[in-house]
Amino acid sequence: MAAPTPSTAANIMLAIYEKKTTSVEIYRPLRQFIAYNYSEREAQNLEDDLQLVKQMRSDLERPPDSLTARRDLLQSYYKALCVMETRFPISPNKDHITSITFTWHDAFKQKQKASQQNIHLEKAAVLFNLGAIHSQIALSFDRSSSDGRRQASHSFMASAGAFAFLRDNASTKASIGQSSTVDISVECAGMLERLMLAQAQECVFENTIAKGSTPGVCAKIARQVGLYYEETLAALNVAPLNQHFDKGWISHVQLKAALYFSEACYRYGVELHEKEEIAEEIARLKTGISALTEAKKSSKGAPAQILEAFSKLEANLNRNLERAVKENDRVYLMRIPPSASLPPLPSVSLVKSMPMNETLDASKEKMFASLVPDSSAKALSRYTEMVDDIIRTQAEKLQQGSELARVRLKEMDLPDSILALEGNFALPADIKEDVEAVQISGGPAGLEAELQQLRDLRRVNQELLVQTEELLQKEGREDAQFRSQFGTRWTRPQSSTLTKNLLDRLNRFAANLKQASDSDARIERSIRDHFPLMSILDHRPIEAALPTLARPIMSLDANEDAIVGALKQSLRHLETLGAQRAGLEDMLKEMKRKDDILPKLMTSTGSYEDLFRKEIAKYDHICEEIAKNLEEQEQLLLQIQAQNDEFAAIFNLEDYKGVLASREKSYKQIQAAIAKYREIKENINEGLKFYVTLQDAITNVKQQCSDYVMTRNIQCREMIEDVQRQMAGLSFQDNKNSGSYNYPSVTQRSTSQNQSDPSPYGYAHPPPYGSPPQQQPLPPPYHHQQPPMGGGAPYPPQNQQQPPPGSHEYGQPAYPGWRGPYYNSHATGSMPRPPYTVQPPYPPHHQSGYYKQQ
Repeated sequence: MAAPTPSTAANIMLAIYEKKTTSVEIYRPLRQFIAYNYSEREAQNLEDDLQLVKQMRSDLERPPDSLTARRDLLQSYYKALCVMETRFPISPNKDHITSITFTWHDAFKQKQKASQQNIHLEKAAVLFNLGAIHSQIALSFDRSSSDGRRQASHSFMASAGAFAFLRDNASTKASIGQSSTVDISVECAGMLERLMLAQAQECVFENTIAKGSTPGVCAKIARQVGLYYEETLAALNVAPLNQHFDKGWISHVQLKAALYFSEACYRYGVELHEKEEIAEEIARLKTGISALTEAKKSSKGAPAQILEAFSKLEANLNRNLERAVKENDRVYLMRIPPSASLPPLPSVSLVKSMPMNETLDASKEKMFASLVPDSSAKALSRYTEMVDDIIRTQAEKLQQGSELARVRLKEMDLPDSILALEGNFALPADIKEDVEAVQISGGPAGLEAELQQLRDLRRVNQELLVQTEELLQKEGREDAQFRSQFGTRWTRPQSSTLTKNLLDRLNRFAANLKQASDSDARIERSIRDHFPLMSILDHRPIEAALPTLARPIMSLDANEDAIVGALKQSLRHLETLGAQRAGLEDMLKEMKRKDDILPKLMTSTGSYEDLFRKEIAKYDHICEEIAKNLEEQEQLLLQIQAQNDEFAAIFNLEDYKGVLASREKSYKQIQAAIAKYREIKENINEGLKFYVTLQDAITNVKQQCSDYVMTRNIQCREMIEDVQRQMAGLSFQDNKNSGSYNYPSVTQRSTSQNQSDPSPYGYAHPPPYGSPPQQQPLPPPYHHQQPPMGGGAPYPPQNQQQPPPGSHEYGQPAYPGWRGPYYNSHATGSMPRPPYTVQPPYPPHHQSGYYKQQ
């Protein structure tokens, strides 16, 4: 019988009880067989394996301590049975092990039992119990939580996989014996698989409802639950199962099928109502109510949980039906379609039987690995040699056939001549990859856009230089104006003495831009000069640019297409034969790999020669296929030779030699175009990197100039105030005595100013900008004399800035008494080095040298 779920779940589910067995002595017969057929020493060496099998069989006879331990035991014991099957012949045959008889009771009718003297019944019973244990594990999870429902569904799928494995691998063999039970039959195993899938899908439905999925999704999942239950019910209603299960089983499955069909109607009706398809909604709701009503007629003895679920669902259906009928009568006035005309409800399966092949694979088991009878080992070696000889002979024939076809086609210039005629000749793989890379990066046609990027960046850098120079020039003009106005009273240093280093750097930047402009011009000339060469790379596909074999200008009977078509058809047929040969060789190797006759050798009582002839005959049909393939190829090559002669006469294949030469020339042109494109592309990339780096450097210097101008403006305002006070006779007494002035420093003023209005630029500690003049200041950067045109790079690094001569202070007082930090050469610590006095990062270190002065 089935074990119901706890009453905590609204929808109870079924689990399967294990089959019961009787005790059997397995250790002694197996040990005697080993000692008699091999040796006592071998039996002693395999004592651990024998004890392990004995222990597993003994544990199988006792009730389980835990479900997971029972599952692991069943899996291990089944793999041990698979190992034993090939080494211990258990059967009534007098030369086999006759003292082992396995007995198992039916899981659903305990009074029925089966006993067999073979290992097939034992394997089938173990697989059945494995499926039963997985179903019990599924019911052990708490389905009130999402994880519990997910784990339960997974275990139900494992149970379905075990029953499917039983049906496909053991049921038929176990049913061949004189005694068998219905529970391990093919029909029962298939029914239990569908039942477990139904309950796995039911767990998915519960999870879907809990997550609040849309009504349409819920309807599809619910409908599939109903379909699985309907398939289970169909199997229960036919022989041999219809007389084997009690009415409670059939009633449970029937009610579940009706419940989930009606649930699907209800959920689908909700979706139809949202779409305002009221007529179909009414029809679906009526169909669901009818299914519940019909199912309740056979609900006698059904669990209370299912009956409660019926009542709740029926109430929901009736409530929605009443609402839909009222809305249709008042608003929609639609005609209700008959239920027979409705299409089937949509469904979706989110579960499947779990594959058990890997879980139950015994190929890696080491148990009894040393048990191979000597006679069987020698016979197996001889048989293996016979198979290897067949494989080797047939493989040589296949290779000779492929080589013959390759040589004959090469002699006829096929299929190259056909490809040349159609323009489908493929490029070499390496050239094809290089062309695709060029086209992905934009190809020659995209170089103009990259040149425009160079121009834009150059223009931005030039504008930055102009703006920076104008800052310094404006400040210089203002200083000269005040110096002219106030004469000797204007005692702060001249602007030209302070901006020398800044102007030097701006002039160097201007020189770099000039050289970069020359390099850009060389790139543009290179693109113009080589664009005809590179333009071939813009062909898509590139094969379209290759020369092809021309058709005859005049045709007498217009049968060129027919000749070419026939030749191409023959070539395709030849290619098919080649693929068939590869498949035949693989079939031979695969057949040899699977050809394990050791179990047959170990159980064979007749002549080995008879067994060999029977087993070797398996390879005869493949050998016949190989011979047929080679004969067909020989006839086809003769036909291709005749067709190619006719093709050559019409299309004058002497011209094909010229096409081949032109094609080789095109390959070289494509390679040269790729090389030139890459060179230009690399130069453009270097230029872009240069301009970006230069822009950062100029921006930094511009910021320094702005700081310098701001500080000079502060000094200017303070000196104007001081001079005006002197001219008005308001100077301080100490100034009359000393002839100098002691105004607050820029730091002090800036600090007091920052307290009321903080400045983001931090003028209290600006960096130094230059040294007293040693020569006349240079003219503006765009009138700077260009360096000689030598081998230097057009984007040269800036020279190291020369430190101020030792005979002058880095900064001198702006006027008597001025001690602002901007020009304070006696500040504590070393002065910060002016920015960009080391070699800047442009040009890039990896620059190829294309950006060099010519």
